Amino acid sequence: MSAHHKNTELIKTEAKRLGFLSCGISKAEFLEEEAPRLEKWLQNNMNGEMQYMENHFDKRLDPTKLVEGSKSVISLLLNYYPEEKQVDDTYKISKYAYGQDYHHVIKTKLRQLQEFISEEIGEVNGRAFVDSAPVLDKAWAAKSGLGWIGKNSNLLTQQVGSFYFIAELIIDLELEYDSRVTDHCGTCTACLDACPTQAIVAPYVVDGSKCISYFTIELKEELPSEFHGKFDDWMFGCDVCQDVCPWNRFSKPHQEPLFNPKPELLSMTKKDWEEITEEVFRKVFQKSAVKRTKFSGLTRNIDFLKK
Repeated sequence: MSAHHKNTELIKTEAKRLGFLSCGISKAEFLEEEAPRLEKWLQNNMNGEMQYMENHFDKRLDPTKLVEGSKSVISLLLNYYPEEKQVDDTYKISKYAYGQDYHHVIKTKLRQLQEFISEEIGEVNGRAFVDSAPVLDKAWAAKSGLGWIGKNSNLLTQQVGSFYFIAELIIDLELEYDSRVTDHCGTCTACLDACPTQAIVAPYVVDGSKCISYFTIELKEELPSEFHGKFDDWMFGCDVCQDVCPWNRFSKPHQEPLFNPKPELLSMTKKDWEEITEEVFRKVFQKSAVKRTKFSGLTRNIDFLKK
């Protein structure tokens, strides 16, 4: 058995033990296919006010510019699909934000995986990324065979769906590399048809500046009045294009206690949300990603939905 094979197996087994849904590995090299796609997307201003997407263009496409001497990109998926959901007819929160902020939860697991690699394999340098720094995580996960990028621009996986986080470990160790899987969207257009703001402007192309998640989380100024009545009661994020995706029929509840929501989050009605105080906001979202939008942001979104 080659050292590459042995090390690859060790890493994948440990990733599973740490609770990751799956682990795929690809060679750290320039993402040739992604370059023109990203360039066009930015030229068409589909990043809206998210100026940071324009920074570090070369680093986004080449991990060796991000992590010196890197040889491998280890992509990891972590399930967040909840067992229980919010009550019907309420203001909605994206399922990924139900529990504790995923950045912290995943960073801890990635640190443990890095420590394991150093102990079992030896001095390996690298960096962990969770939705941070300029890493095209979906592109890497697809290159690593963990799924394909669907028409809603999310990573989709057969038998699993898409309700998972994606993270990377970019390291200077050569490993065995996985190959891509084929696209299984077929002729389905469920996500394009269902998007409340028609943000999926063509198959595989999402105009970020029209997406409800962008409006409710990223946009700091006033919400555009032409989108009144089109937010489908989403006050933080939006799951529509995932909820309607046939592959998500296979989603199974996660096993991560830190992703379980505070019970009151699930039971709050529209009236409760409309009357929310800063104190309740702090209690319900104590360690949640929703804190990013702040109390003022959430109440702005609720006011917009009320009109």
